[in-house]
Amino acid sequence: KVRQLKIAEKQKSKATHVAAAVASRSPAVVTAKTAYKTGKATTSVLPKLIGLGMAGTGLAHFVVPQAFESITKLAFPENTREWTYANGASETLIGLALSNSRSRVYGLIGVVAYVGFLGRRVVQA
Repeated sequence: KVRQLKIAEKQKSKATHVAAAVASRSPAVVTAKTAYKTGKATTSVLPKLIGLGMAGTGLAHFVVPQAFESITKLAFPENTREWTYANGASETLIGLALSNSRSRVYGLIGVVAYVGFLGRRVVQA
């Protein structure tokens, strides 16, 4: 049991580091960091497209939830449909925040928190 616990801890740690690394290299994240540091709103097209793409994917969770259930079941084996809708709502809100230059920093925070939460759930499942 001790060995299994150590393996689980290592996997959890790896998932957290991978999620943070992916989020930190995202074009939307880089742009949001620059906007935050300089205090200037950015009107770059790429963060808007990424945000709108994420928002569109979030809305798709409501239109075709069965398409996301097999993925969602990995992290949420119980109440999968409800979690599919919750994930869709989260992705929609985060995507909209990323697409707007004024709220991009909050979208960045949302992405990091969301990826961390999902990574933790997958490791725990």
